[in-house]
Amino acid sequence: MNAPDLLNAANEPALLAELNRRLSRQSAAARVDWALAHLPGAFALSSSFGAQAAVSLHLLTQRQPDLPVILIDTGYLFPETLHFVEHLRERLALNLQVRQALLSPAQMERRYGALWQQGHDAIRFYNRIRKVEPMQQALAELGVNTWFAGIRRQQSSSRQHIEILERRDGRWKVHPLADWRDRDIGQYLQRFDLPYHPLWQQGYVSIGDTHSTQPWRVGMREEDTRFAGLLRECGLHA
Repeated sequence: MNAPDLLNAANEPALLAELNRRLSRQSAAARVDWALAHLPGAFALSSSFGAQAAVSLHLLTQRQPDLPVILIDTGYLFPETLHFVEHLRERLALNLQVRQALLSPAQMERRYGALWQQGHDAIRFYNRIRKVEPMQQALAELGVNTWFAGIRRQQSSSRQHIEILERRDGRWKVHPLADWRDRDIGQYLQRFDLPYHPLWQQGYVSIGDTHSTQPWRVGMREEDTRFAGLLRECGLHA
């Protein structure tokens, strides 16, 4: 699909659906290669450095080594996450771009209390000020026109219908791993000798902030391990 077709696809659901059908028949690596060749820059990859983050980080930076990698540091990340960030930054020579909220955790708690304990609406507000607004600022500062993310349909019910390619807030958003299963992730990590997050071995399958992340237990969905299942999506990808 050439540039004029892409412009039309941005406004024509049928064209965008056809492009997603084409991409669905390609490998994740081919999807990334196509996006880098045909979609407008600047490009960036967002990562929470969660349980399986090494896959998307490796896949993208093998193709564009200087790709900006945006990490939103909420101020409540696990120490293990911070160590994982440093390990992957050094191993993959990441162009890491860390952003934080304007309010420090202490300032936020003095003003609003422990928002993560105050129900659904308060959690949405927490996510907006600690995650969504810093991400929007980062995308704007870096001039990003095409945003890659490593989210997958298998991760939660709210992600079951994500497309490989979408148009959002005036940007292209690419999910090259959208249809990957857990087995695909495991095989990729093994093939390239890449690590899971250190907390994976302790039963953490979805890793966010210390105050609202718990290990998986029998009978739980993956999404139940974050904010007690009240809210899976923080707003970055929904």
